[in-house]
Amino acid sequence: MGNPRMRNRSSDTLRSGNGAAASPPSTAGGDTDWRTSYRQVMRTREFQALWLGHALSMVGNFLLTSLVTVLVYQQTSSAIAAGFTMSLTFLPQFIGGPLLSGLADLFPRRRVMIVSDIARGLFAASVGIPGLPLWCLWILMFCSVLPLVTFGAARAALMTEIVPGERYVAGSAIINITAQVGTLTGLVAGGAIAAVVDPHLAIMANGLTFLLSAVIIRLGVRARPAPAGTDSTRPGLWELTRDGGRLVFSDPRLRTLALFGWLAGFYMVPYGLANPLAAEAGGGSSAAGLLMAGPSIGAVVGGFVLTRLVSPDRRMWLLGPMAVATSLPLLAWLLSPPLWVMVLLLILSGSMGSYQFVANAAFVLCVPSGGRGLAFGLVAAGLQVAQGVGIIVAGFAVEFVGTHVTVALAGLSGVVGAFLLSAQWTPLARETITLMNRTETAG
Repeated sequence: MGNPRMRNRSSDTLRSGNGAAASPPSTAGGDTDWRTSYRQVMRTREFQALWLGHALSMVGNFLLTSLVTVLVYQQTSSAIAAGFTMSLTFLPQFIGGPLLSGLADLFPRRRVMIVSDIARGLFAASVGIPGLPLWCLWILMFCSVLPLVTFGAARAALMTEIVPGERYVAGSAIINITAQVGTLTGLVAGGAIAAVVDPHLAIMANGLTFLLSAVIIRLGVRARPAPAGTDSTRPGLWELTRDGGRLVFSDPRLRTLALFGWLAGFYMVPYGLANPLAAEAGGGSSAAGLLMAGPSIGAVVGGFVLTRLVSPDRRMWLLGPMAVATSLPLLAWLLSPPLWVMVLLLILSGSMGSYQFVANAAFVLCVPSGGRGLAFGLVAAGLQVAQGVGIIVAGFAVEFVGTHVTVALAGLSGVVGAFLLSAQWTPLARETITLMNRTETAG
């Protein structure tokens, strides 16, 4: 028998008005003006702890990636080995998303986050042990990234209880902007640290960031019961995973929001082709770094503007147009633009891509409370697949049509895909707005 909590679709919640997704406890006070959401969220003590723990965890994750990649390249002088090391940051999320994210719905979510951080800290510190063979280092690296799946799923689901409704959208934007800044900080700082400190020592010390995150979450976030009930009523992980996949892909609103997220497989192609694009433009590794940083810079600016200056209802209606506009700048690669224009185009694309912040928040809020962790993990895994497949296909396409045409084709595919999704989204947007407004006002 399937899990009844998962079979109650979000559309049922909307019609009944009393489902799990529509009535999380309000914790942020009585001021419901959406313009005050950032202030309300940052005044919430539990969110402060959640945000700080997440920030430490993200910086630690990207520091680990950067430091280990440098270490592997120093030991092997092989770009292939270093590239495979980098790919290990994606593979665990692809594998663990469908298989492990349901743990965030089976056990207390604060406990899941704490255990995940402790495991990451121990595995991350072990990666820095001198003299490890390469295969052992790769296994430990894989194991150190795997708990990121359960940490992220539990964090996204728990946040709906700490900052519900519109405050969740603001909180999600803060988390996503922090992740973008953490990406830039971790990757840049990792290279700088590796230049002055022994990588083994730096990697072992970096494990402390995860342990500190666990302490902050333990002290700053209150304990809550497992959403899936007591041991006697709790469904199995396989049962939860099966019903979670059915929930996401049978509900047109959730399915469309998930596909909006997976459009990143098209517009992130320039990120994967940054090095050949920079080389063809006459630049080196620093130029490639600028190209890779462009989308993140745009996302930080666009995410702040979208969630701070645009009303909640209007954001929902803008999802489709912004999704189209995200891939549109890539068509300019047909004109072989100079490097500085490419960077500006990617910043523009990234700013439009901040629609992902809103789509992500809407998706989580539309899922019944008991299945939010798993649903988030499934979509996150799909995002990793979309980005990975997009970059791999683009790499093969470059051999036949060149980098600029490949980027333009990716942009065209993204525009067409976004346009088709926009047509599906328009009749669903009003229902989603109604559901999120009910989530905001329920007490």
